[in-house]
This record gives sequence, structure tokens and C-alpha cells, in this order.
Amino acid sequence: MFYQLYELNHAAMAPFRAAADVMRMAYANPLNPWSQTPFGRTIAASLEMFERTTRRYGKPEFGLPETVIDSKKVKVREEIVWSRPFCNLLHFSRNLPADHRDPRILIVAPMSGHYATLLRGTVEALLPSADVYITDWIDARMVPMTDGTFDFDDYVDYVIEMLHFLGPDTHVVAVCQPSVPVLAAAAVMEEANDPLSPASMTLMGGPIDTRINPTAVNKLAKDKPLEWFADNVIMNVPWPQPGFMRPVYPGFLQLSGFMSMNLDRHLVAHKEFFMHLVKNDGEPEKHRDFYDEYLAVMDLTAEFYLQTVDQVFIKHALPKGELVHRGKLVDPKAIRNVALLTVEGENDDISGVGQTHAAQTICTNIPDNMRMHYLQPDVGHYGVFNGSRFRKEIAPRIVNFVREHARSSKPAVKRVIKGGKSG
Repeated sequence: MFYQLYELNHAAMAPFRAAADVMRMAYANPLNPWSQTPFGRTIAASLEMFERTTRRYGKPEFGLPETVIDSKKVKVREEIVWSRPFCNLLHFSRNLPADHRDPRILIVAPMSGHYATLLRGTVEALLPSADVYITDWIDARMVPMTDGTFDFDDYVDYVIEMLHFLGPDTHVVAVCQPSVPVLAAAAVMEEANDPLSPASMTLMGGPIDTRINPTAVNKLAKDKPLEWFADNVIMNVPWPQPGFMRPVYPGFLQLSGFMSMNLDRHLVAHKEFFMHLVKNDGEPEKHRDFYDEYLAVMDLTAEFYLQTVDQVFIKHALPKGELVHRGKLVDPKAIRNVALLTVEGENDDISGVGQTHAAQTICTNIPDNMRMHYLQPDVGHYGVFNGSRFRKEIAPRIVNFVREHARSSKPAVKRVIKGGKSG
């Protein structure tokens, strides 16, 4: 019922949001003499604050129409090339000659509340040097119950299917949460002697072993029994959403958790936003861009969320050698032909320093000349995959690593596959 009440409250606020938006435009209109006064700007700023804090933020767009290669602007077309009920695979197709060869990189975005567009900066930084694909996870509230469930095993299967679809010499980059299922997928493929296993995998700020340098996020999961999460954060999608009655971890609850971790910072940011609006100094656009992205959240399937909490944060199944996929133990020691790059941020308060590096320890049979670890100074969790230091320090290392460990230069597959097995 709590989810239903949230939806009803949101619907009840709709006319007030609309009225606030109309009044804001009136007070901000340059033809209105009040718009040029501190009083008028204060009223307009207050109305915008109300509208933004009561709004539901929709899925953002990547908005990457072009990139720069060899000092020339190149058009980029975003297209869905593979689709399943819970995920689309997006390709950022660059308008380049057919014989142009760059590494093919599959970015596995986190399924942890935010949309894949949170990695816009990651994609943008890699586009000049790579043929980029990214997992675009679908909001669970939009997936009908008739499409079945989605759990940890399905996540691993999706990664394997996408690697099969993209073909040989694909490099996979996992950002944060997917580090565990991506490593599991590589282990499953290597144990099966799958020729389409990734040429390299880059794990960035991922919770491979959360026993190492535990953060507040890790401690919360460890301090509560799994039943607590099932009883307190799992709810059924309300009518009339397409996923009606699907058990989910709602996005609005996740957002509450995200913001409570740094509540003071968010309050200060909104106060400064208000003051910039009143001063009319042009700064508010940065705030809008950030929070339009940050406040856009999606629901997760209950089965995937609870399994992740249980296996990754409570039982530490992967580093203990106890992780199971489709009833069979996942063996990281089976990985021999996949190069491994691990990346961490010195100030990461979500995946502590050492948690991602643990992949280097459990993947014991990767040759030394096929592995590398990099610790980026002076960045937190989001700085591992976004921002100036990512562009200048981390992205070039990823590109150099995948080029060094390329197996071939075959072009990516361009066909579209929907439903069924990709083969």
C-alpha cells in the first residue's frame, strides 16, 4: 500500500505543480517588470524549487550526437541492436568508413537505481577511441508480469548473450555493481572454453569483496538480516503501471537512501541553486543538469535486489568461492584468456579501496602480463567513471589496455535481435 500511496500523492500534487510552473514562467517572463527585481526573481525561484522537488524525473537522454576523432567532428547515431524484456543494448554508431577499426567495448551499466545515462561521461570519453555499446536496463515497473522474473542468474545470462551477439574480440567494462556478474559471466564462459569470452574485462569501483575496507553501504547490508530487506523495501508495483503487481525495490526508496548518505551536501546544493536563481547569474544550469540525472531513478526486480544483497554483501559468495550460477559453482580460477584491469577511487565511499582489487587475487590464473590495477587519487565513487580526472587519467588507461589485449579487429555485428536466444 505504501507504493500506492506514493503514487496517489504524486498524482494529487500534479495540479499544484502545473500551477507553480505557470506562475514561475509569468514571473520569469522578461516582459513582466517584476522579473527584473529581487522580489520577482525570489518568487520565480521559490516556484521552481517547489516544482522540481515534487516532480517525477523521467529517463534522461544520452544526448551525444557527435564526437571528435582526429580533430574532426563525427556524427553519432544511437540505436538499439539487441533487446530483452529487462534490457536493451545500445550502440553508439559513429559515421566512419567501413574499414575504420577501433576496439569494441561493451559497457555494463549498474542496475542499482539510476539509468544507464548516468554513464554519459563514460561513453563520451570512450567514443573517440572505441566502438561503444552499453546496457540500457529497463525500469522493472514497466515490464509486465507476463515477461517473467529477472534475477542474478538472468543478469549473468544477459551479459553472456550480449557478448555472443557482439562476437569475438569484445572488451567489457563493468561500472560498480555489475563487476560481480560480469566476472561471473567471464568465469562461466572460460570454463566452457567459449571462444566468444571477452578479450578483456575492466572492473571499476565494484564490490568484488566487501569484507575489505567496508563502507557505510556495506555495513548497512551486513547489519540487517535478508528478511529485513524483504519486509521493508520490497513492494508491488501499483496499478495502472505495466508491471502491475511485480515485486520491486522502488526507485523512490533507493533515491531516499542515496540522498540520506550525503544529505547536508544536497541541502547546501539546493540552497545555492536558489540563491543563484535570485541573483540570475547563469549558474543554475549546472544544478539542473546534475539533478535531472541524479533524481531520475528506476525500480529493480525484488529477486535480483535480494539476491545481490545476500550473495554480494552478506555472504560474500564470490571471493569465498561459493557463488553459484544455474546450480553450478562459479570458478574465477577458470579465467585464463581474459585480460583484467581493475580501477578504484582513492576516496570511494561506496566501494572501498581494495574491494575491486580483490578480483586480481581471486582470478589467480590470469597471466601477470594480462593484468593491471590502477588507483585514481583524489576521486570518490562517481569520479571513477565520470569527470575531468576520469577523462584525463582513467579513460586513456582503459583504451590503452583494451588495445594492448585485442585479439583481432573484426567489426561489430549490426543486426537487431529481439527476444529468444541470440546464438
